[in-house]
Amino acid sequence: MTKNRNRMASESGSLMADVVIVGGGPAGLSAALWCTELGLGAVIVEGGPDFGGQLLRIHNPIRNYLGFKAATGRQMRDHFVAQVADCDFRRLVNISVTEIDFGKKIVTLGDSEKLNARTIILATGVRRRRLEIEGETEFHGKGILESGAKEQASVRGKRVLIVGGGDAALENALILSRHAKSVTVVHRRPELRAREEFVDAATLDPNITFISETSVTRIDGVRSVEFVELKNSASGGRLKVPTDFVLIRIGVGPNSDLARGMLDLDEQGYIIVDRSCHTSVEGIFAAGDVALPLSPTISSATGSGATAAKASYDWIYKQIRL
Repeated sequence: MTKNRNRMASESGSLMADVVIVGGGPAGLSAALWCTELGLGAVIVEGGPDFGGQLLRIHNPIRNYLGFKAATGRQMRDHFVAQVADCDFRRLVNISVTEIDFGKKIVTLGDSEKLNARTIILATGVRRRRLEIEGETEFHGKGILESGAKEQASVRGKRVLIVGGGDAALENALILSRHAKSVTVVHRRPELRAREEFVDAATLDPNITFISETSVTRIDGVRSVEFVELKNSASGGRLKVPTDFVLIRIGVGPNSDLARGMLDLDEQGYIIVDRSCHTSVEGIFAAGDVALPLSPTISSATGSGATAAKASYDWIYKQIRL
């Protein structure tokens, strides 16, 4: 393999690359960086309008990434993008991947272009889980908050209801409690799942109240959110709770739809990989949150992206020698 392999050949109108990386978050960018370092011709495909993935949804300071701290996820994303600015790989942004033939290693894009690859790295990350209830879509941006940290000024003097019982739910409750008239946390389990530090702080906050063993069944209002309907899982009783804002934090799920039925997934839909980030199909690798349910961190994402790139290099070299 030679340096600057990114002068990729066109075969039957389709692009041939050593590696096609699907996803432009920390794992995908790390994989692209290491592909360049190893002399592999790579294409990175990002379905959103910009690189960064979940980093663009982090509005709090990041202090647990070894090497440097960042005021927000966007600041860290900007650092990553600047670092790969001179790397020799093809960048495709705001283009979806509609299908992947894992056997033939062909990636079909939303504009019908086909990318032929020697290996593929899936770095598609995760997405926030939805309640899938009436009003969730209709009131998006009309009382349903995207981020507590980002939108804390808008809740000043208002009532906020947060759905979820994990770290993200309670961290946002503590942030919004400083500005809101009241914060109510609704969670479906008898006990909170958040870390002890968040539970202790939130339960001591007089502005935060909890409703346990309860699900939100409907979000409603006229022009914006005015109330939610709740259902107690133990008694079956229903209740209407007035609120001005709703924040949904019920965890995340993997973006593994393209792999479903093609690669081995666990019960939650995460892609199963070995220590080299190899999936159940030869020459197909997965990195970052889509394959790391135990450690969905920026550090794990960048590390696994590098591992997947190195494993791709070794796999390609092995094929050439056969």
